[in-house]
Amino acid sequence: MALDSSAVVTQLNRLLAFELTSIDQYTAHSRRYEDMGLNKLYERINQEIDDERLHADLLIRRMLFLGGRPDMDKREPHTIADDVPTMLSNDLELERNNAKTLREVIDFCEQEGDFVTRTMLVGILQDTEEDHAYWLRQQLELIDRLGLELYLQAQM
Repeated sequence: MALDSSAVVTQLNRLLAFELTSIDQYTAHSRRYEDMGLNKLYERINQEIDDERLHADLLIRRMLFLGGRPDMDKREPHTIADDVPTMLSNDLELERNNAKTLREVIDFCEQEGDFVTRTMLVGILQDTEEDHAYWLRQQLELIDRLGLELYLQAQM
């Protein structure tokens, strides 16, 4: 069975939309944290932007290798928030949707026999679930346990 590289590229463009959306949303939120004086949150989300850029770069390079064209214009729906709990919740929702799509595309690549792309995507999924989403869930749980005022004080 020959690899349908155009179908793989289509799937990778679905993921690229999430990565580009994450970069946009995280940039807006991190700058808001910085403006609020919440330097720890700013630094962490700024690091997440770098991770998302790395993921986007991997996807773009793979698409180019497969002879495809990255769609740099498409984004997923997203919401830029004004308060910390909503910013964290919105970021977590974006990561959950990204993880769901990653699992779908991993399955697709396995069915297509593209194990190189599949392996790359498994690494991105681990970053998404074990690092990004885990940290965001942890922050929301801290807000619930400590209360918002104590949590924000710890982020200065």
